[in-house]
Amino acid sequence: MSLTLEDVNRIANLAKIETSKAEQVSTLEKLNGIFSLVEQLKAVDTTGVAPLSHPIAALLPELALRLREDVVSESNHREDYQKPAPATQDGLYLVPQVIETE
Repeated sequence: MSLTLEDVNRIANLAKIETSKAEQVSTLEKLNGIFSLVEQLKAVDTTGVAPLSHPIAALLPELALRLREDVVSESNHREDYQKPAPATQDGLYLVPQVIETE
């Protein structure tokens, strides 16, 4: 995928940015360079490569994100927390309506 000067002008117009001809050409080159990099990344075969939780894990495993087991570590105190509330229903706090609807 590549952009044209017309595309850059349209984007600048949508963003309400005034650009000179030189800025448009420079922006076009930079954007097309980014798209070229994306195309190169898409072309790489990643079959069988497991996703990483953090890119640094590939180089320094000791700095990788340490994940804990997803287990309940505290008991449910919802009822205790809702006792002082003026109004609750089905485990939710009820509040006065502040926005009028028609």
